[in-house]
Amino acid sequence: MSYTIETDRFLNNLEQVARVRSQVAKSLGEIAQTLAQWEASVKDTSGSLGLERDIEDLSRASQTLQQTVFRILVLGDLKRGKSTLLNALIGENLLPADVNPCTALLTVLRYGTQKKVTVYFKGDNSSQSIDFVRFKQTYTIKPSEAKRREAENSLAFPDVSHAVVEYPLPLLEKGIEIVDTPGLNDTEARNELSLNYIHNCHAIMFVFRAMQPCTLEERRYLENYIKGRGLTVFFLINAWDEIGKGLINPDHLDELEQVQNRLRTVFKTYLADYCKNDGQDYYDQRVFEISSLPALRRRLKKPQDSLEGTGFPPFLRALNTFLTQERAVAQLRQVRTLVRQVYSRTHAAIERRIPLLDQDIEGLKQRIQGVDPEFEQLTQIRDQFREEIRTLRDTNVKKIVNSFQTYVLNLETTFESDFFPYQPTIDLLEFLQQQKRETFNAALKQALEQYLQDKLAAWERTAEDALKEAFSQLAQSAANYGATYNQVVDSMSNKLIGQTLPSRVPVDSGEESPTWTKWAMGFFSLASGNIASVALAAVGFNWQNILVNWLAVVLTPLGFWNPLGLVLLSLGVGAMQAEQGRQAVIKATKKQFVNYLPQLAQEQQEPIRKAVGDCFERYEQDVIQRINDDIQSHQIQLENLLQQKKGREINHQTELKRLRQLDSDILAQYWQIESLYEESGLIPG
Repeated sequence: MSYTIETDRFLNNLEQVARVRSQVAKSLGEIAQTLAQWEASVKDTSGSLGLERDIEDLSRASQTLQQTVFRILVLGDLKRGKSTLLNALIGENLLPADVNPCTALLTVLRYGTQKKVTVYFKGDNSSQSIDFVRFKQTYTIKPSEAKRREAENSLAFPDVSHAVVEYPLPLLEKGIEIVDTPGLNDTEARNELSLNYIHNCHAIMFVFRAMQPCTLEERRYLENYIKGRGLTVFFLINAWDEIGKGLINPDHLDELEQVQNRLRTVFKTYLADYCKNDGQDYYDQRVFEISSLPALRRRLKKPQDSLEGTGFPPFLRALNTFLTQERAVAQLRQVRTLVRQVYSRTHAAIERRIPLLDQDIEGLKQRIQGVDPEFEQLTQIRDQFREEIRTLRDTNVKKIVNSFQTYVLNLETTFESDFFPYQPTIDLLEFLQQQKRETFNAALKQALEQYLQDKLAAWERTAEDALKEAFSQLAQSAANYGATYNQVVDSMSNKLIGQTLPSRVPVDSGEESPTWTKWAMGFFSLASGNIASVALAAVGFNWQNILVNWLAVVLTPLGFWNPLGLVLLSLGVGAMQAEQGRQAVIKATKKQFVNYLPQLAQEQQEPIRKAVGDCFERYEQDVIQRINDDIQSHQIQLENLLQQKKGREINHQTELKRLRQLDSDILAQYWQIESLYEESGLIPG
């Protein structure tokens, strides 16, 4: 199938998703407005139903749907053709692609009615608008400067945060936002800018070059920052068309095919593990052989070119499937869950209110007092869950801090073999020159920093695994507490009105739980891909976002390091061969490094303790507040009715009509959203 057909289909699907999201967002806003108007109209009525939290959730969900874009992060080493690939994807020679390492800034490409570049600065949040020519001239760096900054581990533009390029392109107009990053091995400081975007993107495009399969730097980043994090990554093997250039006879098809198959084997060996999720193998849906430069040339010459043979049509098809049939559907399902729960809560509040309208003040007081034991039980459930959260917090803080200390102190055991791939090459003839010695020492320091950062990243995954287990346990506890909580609420309804209140709308498995339970289970649901309402309002708990800067917290500058003096001492007169020199450097480095490890382990105890504790404390704060709001909502429903009865005469027939109308209005708006889903075909019933 041609690229043109795939592009049209992709744009149409994106437009459909955007249209449905906009319509659903409007309906969510209307439900929130209807409920808000009811809560505000207390004169001569039976009073508030305590639905403020539901109104807030609906409003935030509506706003999130309206603002949602599909954000794609582009990662890759230097000179992999990232900008050329993006230019071919969007069909214009927009991003600078003729310098190394292209732009020196993280660049966000989004839709705008006018062509515009805005550079944002750190600290004071100021910005500067410039044209494309000046942007390219100012914020790209020469290869010599790139190498120098790699050695210095410094940023070319330390005061700049990022750049935003706005452009009137159809792909961007339909809700795609692309984050183009500098090269992975440019500098460690710059890498942090790229990696901090990982958890805020919906998909990652990791770009390789066919004739440089999986370099050490690429494997390092895959292992440290991609593996085991549940990210959706499309691996694009660029410049596939250049494979034949290295052959004596490029027209010899059998020889070309043999080389291509060998490269496919190499890439699959390295990438297969990153294409598996929950036991499923997605390699064929995630790895693509791309020829960006020929594709760009063809699109510039003929915008409607099919691009057959460049690898772009199958890649676009896979990206389309993921964004519009997987990611969008998951978000819309979350919204449907939220709406169902809001209507169920509203309906239950109305059905409890109606039978109590005829009660006199004394009779109503007695009924309210009769459910005091139930309110006490709800409070006990809250307190028990809070205590479990705190117990798990204390256990995991201690466990993770201890694991860090043990891990760091044990680095000594395998240092020589682990550090071997990082160490710079020693040329003794060059080393006799003072300038060369300083260059070598700078490279050795950077190598040690990379080694330590990689080691800490490996430990970080073990800490994340511990947190996953802890929050999965809390998710299960939340489900159990939620089931007990519902039983108490049913008991309360039986005492107040003589019956429990079944749902009037379809309920999926788990949706009958209290709303706070879904939020408390948010981490588990997101991790497993189950339906949840946690992410859509952008306020749900996500411990990974709290720890996105974990390494920045843990990794401190290597202040102990004095490489020049160390190397001069370690290389004596007898070190006349490179291998002898290498071994001497490693031994001296190890000695100084090992002396530093206890200091590192000690200094980082408190930052790690705080980082882990913050995860649980944020979770406790969010979930307990929601439980409190839910308990208070039940209390408000009863207390407001009693206060209204004390203060004025309520017209029972008028109020009954109003309550029934509210129920009918919210139910109609709910079914309107369901019909949008059905008509769109995005979500099966």
